[in-house]
Amino acid sequence: MKIVISENKQELGAKAAFLGAELIRKAIQENGKANIIVATGASQFEMLTELVKEDINWSVVTAFHLDEYVGMSELHPASFRKYLKERFVDIVSPKEFIYVNGELDADAECIRLQKIISQHPIDVAFVGIGENSHLAFNDPPADFETDDAYLVVSLNEACRRQQMGEGWFPTLNDVPEKAISMSIKQIMKAKAIICSVPDLRKADAVKKTVEGDISPEIPASIMRNHEATWLFLDKDSAWML
Repeated sequence: MKIVISENKQELGAKAAFLGAELIRKAIQENGKANIIVATGASQFEMLTELVKEDINWSVVTAFHLDEYVGMSELHPASFRKYLKERFVDIVSPKEFIYVNGELDADAECIRLQKIISQHPIDVAFVGIGENSHLAFNDPPADFETDDAYLVVSLNEACRRQQMGEGWFPTLNDVPEKAISMSIKQIMKAKAIICSVPDLRKADAVKKTVEGDISPEIPASIMRNHEATWLFLDKDSAWML
């Protein structure tokens, strides 16, 4: 895992987007196309703002959605489909964007997504880390063993409190208890992982991820086993290292 520390979250976002764009362009040059994973949440604001400005031939890029709440309408302010449509898809118009539809039968949706992603080796995965060290919506203890590409997960209270704290929901009771998430193994299949983690509230999770045991209790720690992972931090998120 390579660690890049920036002065602030804007610089972090610019550096993460620049490297991610370089890797996407390299994949296009080598294969004539690229497949990527795009994450959501407050940690991705600055990175996505810069990524959509990059000179990339998006018409040959297929992008996959990382996770979504079960039962949530795409019109809900907290919908990750809404987030990605407004901040990424409508701006760059990729060849295809494979959304996770939480309104469908969740188990059937996982099967549908697995069939598609199995035909698209991932070149670059853009991800973040939760306050509880989750990776995607794989809360601790995460399933490091399943071969399923997507799975239905239960969200623990720490995860749900983070979503409320970021302003997506008015109360804890409004935060869904289940989500469809890309699995740990599927994320780790990506040729490169760009992990953007700004903000003071993530400092403890960053310390555990970088310095703790590689364990399902610290889901993001698994990225230390990936030979091409870059962890982009700002001074706030890195202060405990």
